[in-house]
Formats: sequence, structure tokens, C-alpha cells
Amino acid sequence: CSLLDPGISSYESSPGALAKPLDDCLNKVKERIPVHLHKNTSVYLGATAGMRLLRLKNESAANEVLASIQNYFRAQPFEFRGAQIITGPEEGVYGWITANYLMGNFLERNLWRTWVHPYRKETMGALDLGGASTQISFIPEDPEEHFNSTLQVKLYGYNYNVYTHSYQCYGRDEAEKRLLALLLQKSNASANVDNPCYPQNYNTALTMKNFFGSLCTQSLRPANYYPNQLVNFHGTGDPGLCQEMVSLLFNFTACRDREDCPFNGIHRPKPKGNFLAFSGFYYTMNALNLSGHFSLDDFNSSMWFFCSQSWAQLQFMLPKFEEIYARSYCFSANFIYYLLVHGYNFNAETWPQIHFQKEVGNSSIAWSLGYMLSLTNMIPAEGKLIQLPLKPSLFAGLLVFLTVTALLCLLFLVYSCIVSHHRKNIPRAEHVFIPE
Repeated sequence: CSLLDPGISSYESSPGALAKPLDDCLNKVKERIPVHLHKNTSVYLGATAGMRLLRLKNESAANEVLASIQNYFRAQPFEFRGAQIITGPEEGVYGWITANYLMGNFLERNLWRTWVHPYRKETMGALDLGGASTQISFIPEDPEEHFNSTLQVKLYGYNYNVYTHSYQCYGRDEAEKRLLALLLQKSNASANVDNPCYPQNYNTALTMKNFFGSLCTQSLRPANYYPNQLVNFHGTGDPGLCQEMVSLLFNFTACRDREDCPFNGIHRPKPKGNFLAFSGFYYTMNALNLSGHFSLDDFNSSMWFFCSQSWAQLQFMLPKFEEIYARSYCFSANFIYYLLVHGYNFNAETWPQIHFQKEVGNSSIAWSLGYMLSLTNMIPAEGKLIQLPLKPSLFAGLLVFLTVTALLCLLFLVYSCIVSHHRKNIPRAEHVFIPE
């Protein structure tokens, strides 16, 4: 079930109110899982970038939110295993595990219906876009070169050196807050601000706290910051100016044009192989009527067309219309463009290697599945790659029988050869003609 939006960190001032949205989800879970299995069903809660930011801003508030969640789940009939805030690299690796687990890149069944390690099958990279952070994870050409950012993951007896990095404040929601803060800054703190990334003729009033209340925008706060002061944003639907403003969210000069350090001073190996892009990446592409893999030109033309639409036109274009998301898809598309092309160095040639997907089969691609698989040891570090289709005792008996049979056959062949050779050496009786 879809649990919370914008997330548990938004309950910092009222952690007790978490019970209602959690109830809405857990009631659906209780219906799906038979009552007699409730007490044996494990429940885990992992919190990501929103809670990481809250912990940095106000550690006691973060602890109160986690404590409220723990109290709630302890009163449920399930076996609660705890709530924790996971790190950015862990979030990235769990997303990578999910993507490759669902794609069958760790194990596959052969013709004999036994599990084997896929022969020469490459793993896929993972691109995750959340609300407060974004992650890139893949196996680089040379893991030793970026040793500090490479985690060794052992699955089914095989080692994988996974490069992963989490960019805090580069999630979709936090990035948009930074954009709104920059727009207000450039308008000289006017109460009326044009937003080129909002659709034409769209208007909304937001309190300063909506975007300046975050740790990601703290450095951009004006001297006369009043949390409850309203700012009116007017959409102009200008694709070119939107791109220009979005580019300011990235520091492309920190590494002085080094190829392995595209933005924000973070050294990173060149992306290698195919990638699965999920979460916010998928939802934005879906709004642009794109999915799977497509060319960079197709993406750019779709983005430009979408960003040129008025608010009235947009309501007929989207398969599911929700104001808070609809107004921001143009920004999201431009942000994704700069992140993938200028941030991660994908180009017209490598862009089609990115597959924008929501799920594989009926399973959603998200860090949470990898997290659950790891905590429940469903992907063991050590494990037999080939499972015998027979019981060990029966297999051993058959092996002995076949070995004895093979030896008897060999002995019979040797005996036959000796007998045949011996017969050839016995002189044959010739016909004797006796004259009369």
C-alpha cells in the first residue's frame, strides 16, 4: 500500500499523528495475511533521506518520530523487528540488489531446473530518485580506482564490488525547494515570483517555511525570513529559462572540468553497462508519456513540449492528475536531464542504456525489497549455487551404481579386445589337396 506522503519526517512536530496513516496501510496488510500467521510475520521499518536530514537538523525530533513508530508497531499483532534510519550508501546498494534480484542477474534456473550462477551475465546499474536524495550504484570498470566509494557485497558465494553514492538534497522535493529559494532570491525577495518551470497561468501561494524550512535551503534564507509569510508563485511555462535555472542547482566547476568529477566535487567512475531508473525517474517519464528505453532526442522533445503547455491543457494530458505533482513535472524532467547528462555523463549514445521502469513482473523496483531480502537473509552471502534435484543419499547411491557399471563395462571391453587379439594370432588350417 502507498503509505505516507511526504514521509515520516514531516511529522516532526506531531509524531503521535503517525498512527492514522500507518493504520490505513496496516489494515490492508492484515486483510492480506491470514490471522494465524500474523504473529510469525516480521515487520521492519527503514527510513531514508528525509529522516537523515531531520536527524541532522533536530536529532531529538528524529528520535521522537522513531519512538512513536516503535510504540505503534509493538501494539500490532506482527513480529516487529525495529525501525532505523539507513545510510545513503546502504539505500543505494539495497536499490541495486532489488534491481538485479528481480532481473534474475544473481541466479537462474538451467535446463535441469536447478539454480546456477548466470554465465557471463552482467549486472545492471541502479538509478534511484527519492524525495530528499538520489542514488547511483553500479559495478565500475576498475573498482580499485574508487575504493572509498566501493562496497563489497557477497551474494550466493559471489563477490560484487559495487560503487554507490547518495547525493543528499538532490532528491526531487528538496531540489525543487532549492529552485524556489533561488527564484525568490533573484526576485529580490518580492512577494510575487515568476516560476518558468511551473505551467503557464498556474498560480500558488506557499509559506516561506515550505521551502526555507529545510536544511537543504538553510544557506539561501533571506535575512528577513518569516516562516509563515506567503510567497505567490506564477507559472510562465518557459522551457529555456527553466533549464537555465535548474542548471544553477549543480556545481559543475568544483572539480575544474575533470571527467571523473562532474559536479559537487564528488569523484565518480564512468557509468558502465545498462541501468534501471526507478522511483521518481519513472514517474516523471510516465508523465511525459515515455517508458522503457528511448533516445535522448525523444526525451528532450517530449520535455520541451510538456513544459510549453498551459495549466488548463495539462489537466487533459496526464493519465492521473494531482496538482502537487502535475505542477512540478516540468521541473522534474529538467532536473533529471541535468543530473543524468551533466551530472552522470550519459550522452546520446549511452542514454538508451537507461531503462525507466516501475516494476519487474508484479514487483516494484525500490530499495525496500533489497533491504528486506538482506534483513531476512533471503539472499545468503554463502550458498550452494547448484541445488541437486535428488536427495544426497539417493544421489550418492546412484553415483556408486553408475561408477561400478562403468568399471564393469570397461573390464568387458578390455577382455573382448584381448580375446579378439588372441584369436588373430592362432594359425588358420589351410585346405590340403591330396592328389589321387
